[in-house]
Amino acid sequence: MSNLTSFFNFLVERKTQIMDLFLQHIQLTLFSIVIAIIIAIPLGILIVRYRKLSVPVIGVTNVIQSIPSLALLGFLIPILGIGSKPAIIMVVMYSLLPIVKNTFTGLTNVSPALIEAADGMGLTNTQVLLKVRFPLAMPIIMSGIRISSVTAVGLMTIAAFIGAGGLGYLVFSGVQTVDNNMILAGAIPACILAIILDFVLGKIEDIVVPEGIKVTHSKTSKRKGLFGSKKFKLIASGLVLLVILSTVATSFFSDKNKIVVGSKNFNEQIILGDMVSSLIEAKTKYKVERKLNLGGTNVVFSALKSKDVDLYVEYTGTVLVNMLKQPTMSDPTKVYNTGKAALAKKYGIEMLKPIGFNNTYVMAVKKDFAKKYNLETISDLAKISPTVTAGVTMDFANRPDGYLGLQKKYNLKFKSVKGIDGGLRYTALQNNETQVIDAFTTDGLLKKFDLKLLKDDKAFFPPYYAVPLINADTLKKYPELKGVLSVLDGKITDDEMRAMTLKVDNGAQSKTVAEDFLRSKHLID
Repeated sequence: MSNLTSFFNFLVERKTQIMDLFLQHIQLTLFSIVIAIIIAIPLGILIVRYRKLSVPVIGVTNVIQSIPSLALLGFLIPILGIGSKPAIIMVVMYSLLPIVKNTFTGLTNVSPALIEAADGMGLTNTQVLLKVRFPLAMPIIMSGIRISSVTAVGLMTIAAFIGAGGLGYLVFSGVQTVDNNMILAGAIPACILAIILDFVLGKIEDIVVPEGIKVTHSKTSKRKGLFGSKKFKLIASGLVLLVILSTVATSFFSDKNKIVVGSKNFNEQIILGDMVSSLIEAKTKYKVERKLNLGGTNVVFSALKSKDVDLYVEYTGTVLVNMLKQPTMSDPTKVYNTGKAALAKKYGIEMLKPIGFNNTYVMAVKKDFAKKYNLETISDLAKISPTVTAGVTMDFANRPDGYLGLQKKYNLKFKSVKGIDGGLRYTALQNNETQVIDAFTTDGLLKKFDLKLLKDDKAFFPPYYAVPLINADTLKKYPELKGVLSVLDGKITDDEMRAMTLKVDNGAQSKTVAEDFLRSKHLID
């Protein structure tokens, strides 16, 4: 009962956010489905006319269906950038197979006797298609559309991973913070949307399928009631069309004179993204678009380089090792100066001054595990590593300043290394599925789960001071941004950042936490 109450309170507290994300999800999903229908049905008709094309066309759609969704997004991001475009194209591509296949099957399974009768009446091939084949195939075609539509609702949750919005934002955020309320707040509306969409499409199917070939409703056709009335069907169809048109209008008439702020996909980054955004909104007349919770370092930095994002907060050590491929350094000043000069020269990106805290990597274990094996340092961990399963983020697992370099430095030989993002690392640790995880020194979950932090006794991890990165072109267009962001110079301590992160981990909204901090420092009113 307490869990139910907690979930209800969460819904009440976040009702505006949930509704906004719900509407985003509807727009993205419907837009994708309409595009898929426009492509797939003509394609199905084409391969009926030219049967030799059926095998390669259906084969290609089958191959697309087999590609993992995240892999497909990975291919699309370098071409289309982040946001709604790659997400929509991904869903469209996945939606093609059921519609194309069902269109082909429906049109080819029409009784030859009916086709001969139509030919005997003098109908042209086009007339046969439109007046005989298509009406008879419509139930099968609509079945394919309904399957694709329901699947699209679930697939579109992944859109949040690249900053497109939608209900996936809540799901991913909940996974990162081990917050079941947030996960359910994203998952339940998505399920409801899928049910509603299937229902509406069922009513549309009643409109487009000729009365004479309806089977399932033949006995009840006289008792239509409210939901079976033509008026209801027209209203439902009109609402769907309105949502689609609003999506198109939004994409064409959106305000271009805005500053886009990005962030990576963990709570500290989301807080910093909100903090920078709120500061700009309070100190300037410019509109800010938040593209937060985008993904790992490579995703956000690629968005910055392609100018899909104008600015975001990065870390000096990440700039040095991950972006510039330089060897690690321990001197914070040298790390900063090297990164600043190289980013400006190579990418036209300005690195502003550090905002205070040093969020370096740390390896963490449960306290009882540390006590059992007398673990104080990473060198101690290395001695027992063949018996240990590590749970690390995908980003950390593939970074030279992460696991790749740490493994060499300490001669780590873990029994197994599992890639686990977000708060799931902590859950796996608590469930003894892993024995050690990577974390950030300012991560609030370290305190929440009361973990033991192992000392980096060989000084492998470089300093990771938080620094805003901004495109030089953006600064040229909005020169006052540099002064606005400079008020954060040295303002946030390690303890303050850890406290803010813990608040968000415990359910507070990142924007509220960020703005409360800015007010406490008298940076905004």
